Amino acid sequence: MHKKSMGHFLCPVCGREYDSDEIIWKCTCGNFLDLIYHPEFKRRKIEQREKTLWRYFEALPVSEKSSTVSFKEGFTPILRSNLFGRDLFLKLEFLFPTGSFKDRGSSVMISKIKELRVKEIVEDSSGNAGASISAYSAKAKIKCHIFVPEGAPEPKLSQIQFYGAEIHRIRGSRDKIAEEARKFAKKLYYASHSWNPFFLHGTKTFAYEVCEQLGWRAPEAIIFPLGNGTLLLGSYIGFDELREIGIIEEIPRLIGVQSSACNPLFRAFHENLEKLPEIEVRKTIADGISVAKPVRWKQILKAVKETGGEIISVDEEEILEALKELGRNGLYVEPTSAVALAGLRKIEDREELLIPLTGSGLKLGERMKEFL
Repeated sequence: MHKKSMGHFLCPVCGREYDSDEIIWKCTCGNFLDLIYHPEFKRRKIEQREKTLWRYFEALPVSEKSSTVSFKEGFTPILRSNLFGRDLFLKLEFLFPTGSFKDRGSSVMISKIKELRVKEIVEDSSGNAGASISAYSAKAKIKCHIFVPEGAPEPKLSQIQFYGAEIHRIRGSRDKIAEEARKFAKKLYYASHSWNPFFLHGTKTFAYEVCEQLGWRAPEAIIFPLGNGTLLLGSYIGFDELREIGIIEEIPRLIGVQSSACNPLFRAFHENLEKLPEIEVRKTIADGISVAKPVRWKQILKAVKETGGEIISVDEEEILEALKELGRNGLYVEPTSAVALAGLRKIEDREELLIPLTGSGLKLGERMKEFL
């Protein structure tokens, strides 16, 4: 029987390699790790399977199907729509079990963690990733610690607590919270949605689904809300694999949109900076992407540049108007999801566009009233 290859870890800074079954989350040099993985699969076989993200099992870095931790998530609908006078595709990523696209990464990452027999993990999150990882950890019977900002939305914190995770409230910036979580992870496994490469190999299923749902082809461009970049980077990995397999010829143009209240990647991209700029983080309704120091920032810029994409900055009024435009069309999402649509109005090219709507408005509870 042909044994499924699990690839290997590679440090993009020092070049050191590790076996992908080692229970590690960073290189000895302190940098994050990438997972180098070359999937093999047959389209005909995939098309006969149940419509979940696990239909792409051969493309996912989990050895045994018995290891999968799943709520039968994935294959979210794609709609044709017209917003702000533009025809485009919308992929309804807020229809995942915990209400956000983060379930893609959590399902694959927690499945691998279960396979590695890790019993206790830590993650830092402003809400959606924490809720998602908590849910999948609960299903896998893995103890979960979530480090959150002191002012994180209460509905999201309630969701995390209902899944049985232990919440650690930290005062300070988003980066301070991540730092505290990494200190805690000296004794535990760091199941970070931004550091852990298995998470990105979950979010890459977005690319596989988009391609299959459009008839095994890619759209010309995709617009993402951009903070830590886990969906954009995962999509880049997925489309690159599809290109390597020979299913598509080109990766779509990847476009990231940031709030002007926290836009380090926008500045680094347009000013061609070699270091991430120090910025003053202001309050934004798109708190899900309020990340001043995304750990994989160089990889994000590389993916955007390689695909001929761009990074756009939008202000609070533009995000709010986009949120209302979505509501007028029957789509109830959180403000972070509306960031990508706000960016659409700054794109002049009349190309075929797709936008993922990443998180449900229901996750903010009564707070959504503030945006009316």
